Amino acid sequence: MLKKSTLIRLMSLYPPYLGAGIRVTRVSHDFREIDVRMGLHWWNRNYVGTHFGGSLYSMIDPFLMLMFLENLGRDYVVWDKAATIRFKTPGRGTVFARFRLTEDDINAVRVAVERDGRAQPTFTVAITDSEGQLIAEAEKVLSVKKKAVA
Repeated sequence: MLKKSTLIRLMSLYPPYLGAGIRVTRVSHDFREIDVRMGLHWWNRNYVGTHFGGSLYSMIDPFLMLMFLENLGRDYVVWDKAATIRFKTPGRGTVFARFRLTEDDINAVRVAVERDGRAQPTFTVAITDSEGQLIAEAEKVLSVKKKAVA
C-alpha cells in the first residue's frame, strides 16, 4: 500500500500531470478522500483561452481506481472500465476535483464481488471553479473483481 505523502509527491511529478499543471493537494490518511487542482496556464489552455478538455479529464483519472485499490486490498483487481465527461461551462481559472469514498461504497463493491464475481461501480465527479461553479462533470465506471487464485 502507498503512503499518502508518497502518492502526493509521485502524482504531482507524474509527467502528464506535471505538464498539465495538475496538483494533488490532499490525500486523507485512509485514502478515502483526495483533492486535486489545476490552474489555467498557457500550456493547458485551448484555442479560445479556456481549460483544454483533455486536461480536465486528466484531473479525474485514475484517482477512484487508486482509492479502491488502497481500500479493498491486494486480493482485488481494480480497473477503469469507462468514462464520460460533460463540459458545462468554460473553465477560466483554477479548477478543483474532490474524490470521496464512503464505507458504504466500499462495502457495496465487496458484496457485489462476492455475489456476482465482479462489480462495476459508477461514480460522478464534479470539476468546479473557485466559486463552486460546475465546469465539467465526469462519470467513471470501474471494474472490480477478486484476483484469481493460482
